[in-house]
Amino acid sequence: MGTIVLSGTVVLVVLGFGNHTWWLVAVALLFVYTQYGRGGASASSSGGSSGGSSGAAPGSYRAYRDRRDKQARWDRRYHREHPLESRRQARERKG
Repeated sequence: MGTIVLSGTVVLVVLGFGNHTWWLVAVALLFVYTQYGRGGASASSSGGSSGGSSGAAPGSYRAYRDRRDKQARWDRRYHREHPLESRRQARERKG
């Protein structure tokens, strides 16, 4: 979504050389995207993955635990599927 907004902004800026109103539209597009675009997408995706009916806020400890547990599952899966790469990374961290 971000690339679409950025490419649209570039097009509007290029059009703005002929008509300066397009520059105002480009600024408005970026403003709306920064205010509502990124925050709305992350809030809707984290709300669906909470898994509980407690209705915890995104900044709550339960949401933190869910993210931490999900990351741990991904890490275990990566180590299981890429054992040689995992060992190489562990060696690089040590020395």
